[in-house]
Amino acid sequence: MTAFVQAAGHRLEYQIHPAQQANRPTLVFLHEGLGSVAMWRDFPARVAQASGCRTLAYSRYGYGQSDMLAAPHGIDYMHLEAQQALPELLAALEIENPLLIGHSDGASIALIHAGSGYPVSGVIVIAPHCFVEDISIRSIVAARVAVENTDLLQKLARYHQDAAKTFRGWNDIWLHPDFCAWNIEAYLPKIRCPILVIQGEDDEYGTLAQLDAISAQAVNSPSVNILKLTGCRHSAHKDQPQAVIRAMVDFIATLA
Repeated sequence: MTAFVQAAGHRLEYQIHPAQQANRPTLVFLHEGLGSVAMWRDFPARVAQASGCRTLAYSRYGYGQSDMLAAPHGIDYMHLEAQQALPELLAALEIENPLLIGHSDGASIALIHAGSGYPVSGVIVIAPHCFVEDISIRSIVAARVAVENTDLLQKLARYHQDAAKTFRGWNDIWLHPDFCAWNIEAYLPKIRCPILVIQGEDDEYGTLAQLDAISAQAVNSPSVNILKLTGCRHSAHKDQPQAVIRAMVDFIATLA
């Protein structure tokens, strides 16, 4: 059942699936650039069932049924989420030492949060962005074209209060000229928890160079585990959910 919590000055929707086993970390799901609680579909529930962990999914400000975006995002919008909104949300819900599971933008937020010194049990990132690549920009331009020429906004309207504002909030900042210099590699050496990185080899939003950066630079992590999936695109948890869930469960077992 969906509920609401106040964090960073905004009303945010969230959904919790209870733990099946004791002494397990809470898994906190951080959605992609156009995601929400509803767009995760049944994936958090499936991970909760398979892992025995409690799971929390929430919609960031401007997404889903959370407060609608009142002004354009700045270049630092993922930093603000990782360092202000997420800590406040976790405190409000009394969640300590979570295991963060992020997809795309959510993966970047997870890396920034962990690399900022906040206590986390581990980080699982699916299709993370550590820096901007040409392939990312091409696909984001293609998304804008799709909005102008297809029914993409109508489809997004099933998941967001104002699909046009949500789309523009994400699309406009990624295509802003100043965003080309966005880079979070400085946070990677500061991550001190285990990391699992998952990416499809056919990801249309990023190359395997993102994985290489994490593997090479997260030098203070106890372990960096890499899973590359063939025949898989940007949303590995949708394209190959069984493989992703199996890798997650195995990773969580190592933390115990």
